Amino acid sequence: MWKSLVLSAAIAFAPAFASAADTQSVHKVVHKKKKAKKSGVRRTSGNFHHVSLASSADPAHLNLRSNSVLVFDQVTGQPVYTKNIDTVQPIASITKLMTALVVMENKLDMEEPVTIDAKDVDTLRNTRSRLAVGTTIRRGDLMRLALMASENRAAAALARSAPGGTQAFVALMNQQAQTLGLTQTHFADSSGLSSQNVSSPADLAKLVQAAYQHPLIREYSTTPGLMLTIPDSGRTVAFNNTNMLVKNSGWHIGLQKTGFINESGQCLVMQTSIGARPFVIVLLDAWGKYSRIADAIRIKKWLETRMASNSVAGST
Repeated sequence: MWKSLVLSAAIAFAPAFASAADTQSVHKVVHKKKKAKKSGVRRTSGNFHHVSLASSADPAHLNLRSNSVLVFDQVTGQPVYTKNIDTVQPIASITKLMTALVVMENKLDMEEPVTIDAKDVDTLRNTRSRLAVGTTIRRGDLMRLALMASENRAAAALARSAPGGTQAFVALMNQQAQTLGLTQTHFADSSGLSSQNVSSPADLAKLVQAAYQHPLIREYSTTPGLMLTIPDSGRTVAFNNTNMLVKNSGWHIGLQKTGFINESGQCLVMQTSIGARPFVIVLLDAWGKYSRIADAIRIKKWLETRMASNSVAGST
């Protein structure tokens, strides 16, 4: 089962930040941390099991608050920690990784201007956006905003502006899921606002590795913050990365995406190097405001401790 998570021998060893053509309208800046939404998240039950990195390690002592967890060693192609990895559940804005992957796989023109339409406005959850209807920006900037700032109108516009429109784009998302062998995954929209966007930690580990093959997805998802000058109005708008860890020099994150709706709880997926060793971390349905970040930090410290003692095992 686990070997199927390794998509190719080259996965996850490309540079974490690849260069990409950008317009003069985008400039990186430092921003304050974006506040997470307060939630009444659902909780699921289930016992966890693990493959220990060392005989003295006891992952139960990690006290993770995420209800579904997968930590995947990309060197061995094996999991080192699992918890409810086949639980199918809403994934919220983790969806936007597949949105970006479909844009890249279908070679859509990243320089093409796209105008935000009334159809891109969220009427399901009434989330806010800094992209006013009528705003025109390049498709590449929309993808960056969808990945780093989890901009819902940007994600909606990416789907709507693609050949065939939104319905055809979502069909491509589900087709891509089948191609990758994501048997526990289904998409209903490009933003993740629908609770019908579902997956499992096992499937999301595959999605992260597939998305990691595209330098632009790596770069855009890990951009700490930016100032975007809207070409048609000259207005400058600031955007933040929704994952505070990308600004932390102690982390080496190659790709990341956060997600949250009430039905999904707090979610986070990352490709990261810990002790110069590449891992994929999937955290779903965390039941505290900052629990997904705290869980990632606990996992990192646990792995660092085991590797520092030279006790990393390939698999058991």
